[in-house]
Amino acid sequence: MAAQLDHLIVPAKDRVASARLLAELLAVPWAAQGAVGPFSPVFVNDGLTLDFDQWVEPIPKQHYCFRVTQREFDEILGRIRAAGIAFRSMPHGQDDNQVNQAFGGNLVYWREPDGHVWEMLTVSYERQAPAAGAAGAA
Repeated sequence: MAAQLDHLIVPAKDRVASARLLAELLAVPWAAQGAVGPFSPVFVNDGLTLDFDQWVEPIPKQHYCFRVTQREFDEILGRIRAAGIAFRSMPHGQDDNQVNQAFGGNLVYWREPDGHVWEMLTVSYERQAPAAGAAGAA
């Protein structure tokens, strides 16, 4: 069996509020209190949980990226807009409320209250389909 990422700890000032916000944007289940430990889990999919953990300052800024279908992208972006959350087309810089269409898909970045950067894309720029006849493609 290949190794699979099961869960990540996401530091937060208010673990419940942060978990609730992400779960609402992604439209996935979450819990204010997890079964184990002091976490508020967000069940991203059948194999990945983000466990929000209450931290005091300073909170290290993290980056998390979700690959979704175009339909899911449109739905999540609609919820981001409805929540009044600014987003941008580039990983750094000012919020421009634009969708980046590089790499043959759509992608956006947004910040959550603790400063973490969330990314959503429809086509992975790290896992591009190999060119015909390319050797060593993963």
